Amino acid sequence: MPKLVIEAGHSERQYWKDLWRYRELFYFLAWRDILVRYKQTLIGIAWAVIRPLLTMAILVVVFNKLAKLPSDGTAPYPILVFAAMLPWQFFATSLSEASNSLVVNANLVSKVYFPRLVVPASAVITSLVDFAIALGLLAGMMAIFQFAPTWKILALPAFTLLAFLAALGPGLLMTALNVKYRDVRYIIPFIVQIGLYISPVGFSSSIVPENWRLLYSLNPMVGVIDGFRWSILGGTSPLYLPGLYLSLATTSFFLWLGVTYFRKTERSFADVI
Repeated sequence: MPKLVIEAGHSERQYWKDLWRYRELFYFLAWRDILVRYKQTLIGIAWAVIRPLLTMAILVVVFNKLAKLPSDGTAPYPILVFAAMLPWQFFATSLSEASNSLVVNANLVSKVYFPRLVVPASAVITSLVDFAIALGLLAGMMAIFQFAPTWKILALPAFTLLAFLAALGPGLLMTALNVKYRDVRYIIPFIVQIGLYISPVGFSSSIVPENWRLLYSLNPMVGVIDGFRWSILGGTSPLYLPGLYLSLATTSFFLWLGVTYFRKTERSFADVI
């Protein structure tokens, strides 16, 4: 059991050590959220399967069948879209769950000391469950279409970590803002909806004109999605390195901004929540 010493400046100096000392709380909160997320729904965890499949079907119809946009190389269009759905669905779910996590856990936050960063971070970790289910669906689709991955699939864990960091930064920022300004929760669905269409989920980023592509990569999810497609689709989806580097820089900036603002406002959470 961790020993808590209350003294001036202690929490600031020991904060990052406390994150490790309270590591079991990550597991507890994440497991609790997994158990209750689909508990009172009609079809339960099947939503984790139905939601990405329906979204994929809509995007395939809109961008491939109606807009006649091409796939990357020989990759079937449904696999092109679903490879992008993996990181995007993870980002959208993480942002939605993390932004409201402190408000949902108001009783815990206002009564017990622990690093508050544990709460939104565990919400992002919980989203990995849906990600794993979607990854299994993708493997099944690739088997159906007889589309085999190459050695580049070994880079998928690295891009998964990048997706995690890309979701964590904005998640921490929106979480802290939502504690003080409760109408932030109404903005999140709008951001997710718009982001789905301005990110290269339903189409390949290679269709973006070359002179606009670097600017387009300011969206951190562009590099993440391109990385997923490169590792999953292999040589059929080229990796735009300048855009990836820019997405890495943007992800790092939002992570720094999220952690900084969260730490700056954390002391007031118990008073205003």
